[in-house]
Amino acid sequence: MFTFHLNIKLYKILLILLVGLFSCKSSKKIVEPTKKAEVHIEIPEPEETESTFDLGAFLSEYLNLKYPDKDFSSFLFVSIQHQQMYLIEKDSIIKKYTVSTAKKGVGNELHSLKTPLGLHNVKRKIGDNVPLGGILEARVYNGNMATIYEDKTKADGDYVTTRILWLDGEEVGINKGRNIDTYNRFIYIHGTPEEGYIGEPVSHGCIRMKNADVMELYDLIDEGTPVLILGK
Repeated sequence: MFTFHLNIKLYKILLILLVGLFSCKSSKKIVEPTKKAEVHIEIPEPEETESTFDLGAFLSEYLNLKYPDKDFSSFLFVSIQHQQMYLIEKDSIIKKYTVSTAKKGVGNELHSLKTPLGLHNVKRKIGDNVPLGGILEARVYNGNMATIYEDKTKADGDYVTTRILWLDGEEVGINKGRNIDTYNRFIYIHGTPEEGYIGEPVSHGCIRMKNADVMELYDLIDEGTPVLILGK
């Protein structure tokens, strides 16, 4: 079991902060993003202790409070701070994957090359039957195979391999709408030939995974699965 070492008082404080962190904007109009003072919530690495609470239950409670009309029986949580992604089902962590987010950090602006924050969903799953390491060019398998590097070798291109989970923003004015739209920015969860860099922020905005991992995850989730991405 993956857990956080926090007492109940701090748990409640964090929950209040998180609910306020990504407050919904009005759905009646799309507004231009404005710069706000950054709110940093330190998310410690899960560890086994005697006095702990469960990360899955904590995030499930937060999401259900903030978005009572959505189903969070199964969702993904991406921790930018720890370069980790968790598959959570019925309040429990089912899978944990090491990932790679953007080298330039977090941000929702078009052409920023940053990983977007907030609530998303898996709009499209692409790559059925593509072999491990197969290159997807413009989301179509081109018949070519990438060389997979487990060391610090750089590939000769920014290849998308094996599978694509295309993300769509759920929050108007934050990650959905003019100049900040995650879907129109082509932000994916996908495989990469540069597996030696997984665990480090080196992507151009997408969330990279090891090829075997993204192939496994692809089969575990459905289109429409919520994806929560948080920074520090």
